[in-house]
Formats: sequence, structure tokens, C-alpha cells
Amino acid sequence: METQIITIKKSEAYSDILDKLSKAGELIKQGGLVAFPTETVYGLGGDALNPEAAQKIYAAKGRPSDNPLIVHISELASLDKIVSAVPDKAKKLAQAFWPGPLTMIMNKSAVVPMQTTGGLDTVAVRLPSHPVAAEFIRLAGGYVAAPSANLSGKPSPTAAKYVIQDMKGRIDMILAADDYEGVIGLESTIVDMTVDIPAILRPGYVTQAMISRVIGETDIDVTIFDADSGKAPKAPGMKYRHYAPKGELVIVEGKPDDVASYINQQVRLHRVKGEKTGVIGTDTLVTKYDADIVKNAGSRDEPLIAASRLYTFLREFDDENVEFMYSEAFKNDGLEQAIMNRLLKAAGHKIIKV
Repeated sequence: METQIITIKKSEAYSDILDKLSKAGELIKQGGLVAFPTETVYGLGGDALNPEAAQKIYAAKGRPSDNPLIVHISELASLDKIVSAVPDKAKKLAQAFWPGPLTMIMNKSAVVPMQTTGGLDTVAVRLPSHPVAAEFIRLAGGYVAAPSANLSGKPSPTAAKYVIQDMKGRIDMILAADDYEGVIGLESTIVDMTVDIPAILRPGYVTQAMISRVIGETDIDVTIFDADSGKAPKAPGMKYRHYAPKGELVIVEGKPDDVASYINQQVRLHRVKGEKTGVIGTDTLVTKYDADIVKNAGSRDEPLIAASRLYTFLREFDDENVEFMYSEAFKNDGLEQAIMNRLLKAAGHKIIKV
């Protein structure tokens, strides 16, 4: 398959951007697949109401077919068509956080095919804030199913070059729009609105504290951080390893000096064997690491920097042929909770406490 790569720049005339997005929208309506930018990561889009398009998404990614797709909409009114009812708490969250990086799970209507929902009677929905995404979804018919635009299991792409690396030859078009600000770098928060106490199934930029301020009590699914909890995940996508680099990643938790000492000890052992090493550290410790490649995740006081850089770091480690990687641990709170969740997934829950 030949993949069209269409670059979109903010400096272009609006009419030119609209023309490109119209062509992308038509591809969706015809059953094709288009990768597009959002404020979280790049998405791999297909017509959410077309079961064959959903099957194409699974095939392009190599994604398990019981892993639900998120339906992206361009306006709040579109919600009524694809859900059987909108809970009052969902309305409050939509008013507070849409458009934005929040996905809500609700009971689906008959119009949404089971192929899109991974065989579930519920549908995950979000309304993205990225201007290119919003206009593209509108021109595509208003309902675009889209997981992240990467091969299944690999780090999600926050730059078009990684979408091209994974998806060229697999899909019809890639919309490359890297010069738009405000990219968060982590997937949206997912909240299950079908239970009495709404439950967070995936942490993200919209934190549990932010959600609770709007709707009161919320829960958080135990399987997010405990791979051996013994409880079945509430959403199929939660049971698969994600975001993984090619090499081995280990998270190290403890007092800062102890963390740096342990990581440097491991680096020396790898060096004796001729193995290339990498470290993800925050700015207070990065100068202490002796690895071949050290990535600075910024200040712990500004976790959004680490969030925006994480997947790029994991991709760069692959580009740089790093075999063994170590990362400092992050707190189980606020946005750091989302960063830690992605690191645990990428590391296969390998964590050392020192």
C-alpha cells in the first residue's frame, strides 16, 4: 500500500489546510485509514461506525481485536448518537474537560459496531482539543475510531517521523503536524462512567483529583499499577503490555542518591559486557549518571515536561540501539501517576526498590 504523507503547518493558509483535511476526511468515509495529530499522541483513525474500518485498524497495528478503540468526536452533540444515555456525571465532566484529554466509557447505542468496541456493550469516547484533529474529525463524518498510531506494543508516537516509521505502507495517509504547541505526550485519561462510582481505568493529564472536584467520589482500578493484583481488568486494553522499547527497561525507586548509585553500579556491569545503556532521570540527578546515553526528564516540579518527553525518549533509545535502560520512579499522584503507569507498562512492571 502506498501511504500519502501530508504535512500541515500552522503558517499555511487556512484554505490550504482545509483542502488537505477534506481529502483525509474523504478517505475515512471511503473506509480508509488516516493517522492524525491530537493533543495527546498521534492517532490512527478509521470510520468508527464502519466495522470493516475497525478491522483494518487492528490489522495495521497488529492489535488484539478485543482491545477497544476510542471513538473521537468533534462536537458534544455527536455523543447522543453513539451512547444509549449520557449520565449526569458524564455531562459535568464533558463541560469541565472537553475538548481535551479525557475519555469516558458509556453504554453504547446500536449504531456502534462491536468491532469498534472490542466486543463490549460499552464505548469509549473523547473530544480532542487539537485544532487539526477537530477539523479532520468533522470532515470525516464526525466519528473517528483511533488508537495510537504505532505498531502494537511499541511506544506511542508524539512525532510524525515515528508514525511514518511504523505505519508507512500500512495505511492510506499520514497527517504530519508537528509544529503545533500543547502536545501532552501521554494518552488521555480514561474514566468508566457505567459504574456507580466512576473509575479511572487509565491515568492521564486529567487527574483523579481534578475529576473528583467536579463529580465527587471516584475510584481507580487496582490493575493500573499492580500486575499481580489477581483481579481482571475492567477494559481489555489494560491487559496488554504497551509502550515498550526494544531493549530492557527497569524502574528504580528509592532515595535519590541510592537510586543514582544503584543505576551506576548496573551501568558498570553492562559496560564490562559491552552492552549499551541509557538512563531517564530528572534534572537533580542527571549529571550523576554514567550511562552511555542520559535523558533529562526535567524538574519534578513540572511533570508535564517529563510526560511530553517520555515516549520520545523510549523511541530515541531504540534509534540509538540502547540495550538496557533505567528510569527513576515517579510518584503515584497527579500527572506523575500517569507517567509511572506508562513506565510500568513499558518495563513489564520490572521495578527495583533500593
